[in-house]
Amino acid sequence: MAKETMLTFLDEQLNKKLTDYDVAIDWDAKNHTIELVFLLFAENKEQWLIDDTEGIGSSEEVIEFEDGILLYNPGKSKIDPEDYLACLPFEGKKGMKKQELLGLVDYIKEILDDGQSALLDFLEDEESEVFELNFEKIRYEACVAKYAGQEQFIPYPSY
Repeated sequence: MAKETMLTFLDEQLNKKLTDYDVAIDWDAKNHTIELVFLLFAENKEQWLIDDTEGIGSSEEVIEFEDGILLYNPGKSKIDPEDYLACLPFEGKKGMKKQELLGLVDYIKEILDDGQSALLDFLEDEESEVFELNFEKIRYEACVAKYAGQEQFIPYPSY
């Protein structure tokens, strides 16, 4: 059996806990990053003209919203935190603690559950000007704390 890595562990956990959402893992081996990308979809019944972050408008029947959380190696990765919902460091080849990864997946589910509801509300209220997901560090830490005692590291994948 192949050695468990951050990629295999996250893939298993995301497939197990986030069955209602479209989630992908994007590993950039050259930049030493793993991005967890998630999509939310909602029907734009009124076909409002909605601008994305780049100012491109759409009045499509179904709105697709994409965001991501980046796991990165502080010593090697080049990142722009503005491009992500959150950026979380890992410890090089050691990877991340199991409790951090488990808590992260649980927290992503909370973010997406809240986000799906907020996206639907956004499309129903013509006064709403902005829709965005929120990452609250204190809430993430509470999700991680639920897995106290699972402090073994899940290693970063080898090339």
